[in-house]
Amino acid sequence: MLARLVTLPLFVILMGMGAALMFVPALFGLINEEFADARAFFYGGVIFLILASFVGIASANRVVKRQSRAHLLTLLAAYTVLPLILAVPVVEGFVPVPLFDAWWEMVSAFTTTGASLAPDPGAVTDTQYLWRALVGWAGGFFAWVTAIAILAPLNLGGFEVLSDGGTGQTIRSTTTKRIDSAMQGSSGGFSQITRVADTSERLLRYTGRLFPIYTGLTLVLWLALAVTGTAPFVAFCHAASTLATSGISPAGGLTETRGGFFAEALIFAFMWLAISRKTFTSDHPTAYKVPLSADPEMKMALLVITVLPLLLFVRHFIGVVEVEGGSTVLSALSALWGGVFMVLSFLTTTGFESASWEASRLWSDLTAPGLLLVGLAMMGGGVATTAGGMKLLRVYALIRHGERELEKMVMPHSVGGAGAQARRIRRQGAYVAWVFFILFASAVSGVMLALSLFGVGFDQAVALSVAALTTTGPLAQIAPATPVIYASLSDPVRVILAFAMIVGRLETLAFVAILNPEFWR
Repeated sequence: MLARLVTLPLFVILMGMGAALMFVPALFGLINEEFADARAFFYGGVIFLILASFVGIASANRVVKRQSRAHLLTLLAAYTVLPLILAVPVVEGFVPVPLFDAWWEMVSAFTTTGASLAPDPGAVTDTQYLWRALVGWAGGFFAWVTAIAILAPLNLGGFEVLSDGGTGQTIRSTTTKRIDSAMQGSSGGFSQITRVADTSERLLRYTGRLFPIYTGLTLVLWLALAVTGTAPFVAFCHAASTLATSGISPAGGLTETRGGFFAEALIFAFMWLAISRKTFTSDHPTAYKVPLSADPEMKMALLVITVLPLLLFVRHFIGVVEVEGGSTVLSALSALWGGVFMVLSFLTTTGFESASWEASRLWSDLTAPGLLLVGLAMMGGGVATTAGGMKLLRVYALIRHGERELEKMVMPHSVGGAGAQARRIRRQGAYVAWVFFILFASAVSGVMLALSLFGVGFDQAVALSVAALTTTGPLAQIAPATPVIYASLSDPVRVILAFAMIVGRLETLAFVAILNPEFWR
């Protein structure tokens, strides 16, 4: 039976999983006496399970010749069509929601962006918020598995930095050519691909390996947050949102819960999972294996999280202690904690706001603290994690390349050391990282231009563009001086943002591969 399921198209499997997931809020709504929502999710689960079964039977013997193209297009369909299926119970629930708004909410949740059209948490039932958290949680796991099972063999999603392609390669050779060679059995720098790889087989294998880890970590964080005094329902939503880096909260954020500092500390610890793939698994399809302590993404994150809050903190700490004495030490430490938490929260594109962030803003005396968060979200988290953004590995490659260029300016005939892999990252890796940076900057500019055509101001356009492309929805409400209310945006603006969320989750290099004419021959 399982072998037959593996042969089905990936989208059919996703449709069935999405339908099966609907029974969870159906049971929750029944227990919570929200019967209208319970019926909507139960009926939706039954209908779409039947529909998935029919489609699966009709496509059971379909042979896919170009699996790379089929699975990339399936990823695109998963973030555009699948949210339409997931939105049906929302439309038919207790609170009437237009289909477009429900689809937009599901796109935001499944891409782990976490932006919401609800004006306040009380306007949505607990069952609906549980569904948003579950969709975000499932979207995080989907992004996690597909990054390793699909994007890694294609040298996409940040893995191209570790590739051994030549320095003179173009976009075509770093995407389409790699796609073809990967599916024909060429290793392309990844040692585990020694035969014609079947993508469904890889998806099944990595799902079986990673799902217990992902689920177990979620349950551990849920129980730990409940111990701190957070309500069980809120604790589960926060735990699921932390693992998925979606930032979805039914309580309006961490500032409205009873967990206090201990709850924030637990979430802070689990957000480290989005810094590097090596924090949760050592099974990675590349020969580039280093311990966690020497992982470049981890070192980059430690540098940013250590240096940036200290730079904002030390000058005012010295001045205040000299004037007011030790009575302000506790408030100073609270401000420091707020800065450290927010740096990691937006570096991993989670978007949770610390209860001490306001104190940190006042302490650092920043006139525009939102720009700091925008830069952190653009930098992003680790490769093959649930985080969005540019990815720390690409930033690391650009920094190492810059260091080497400065060395050559001082000593033109020097020879760069640190091994073949380090030289590859400084050369080929930095080249493709720079290409991605240009594409990402162009995407931000394009989205900003499109938003400006519909009357969105410059500050809000910057925040909305970066929030969508980095899948950090709360950024638009925290970064600008005037928070952006998503519900107040017009439908064309929300269409643009939905497209930007999808591009941000798939990444621009995957879109280049899909749009390349060579890819369709």
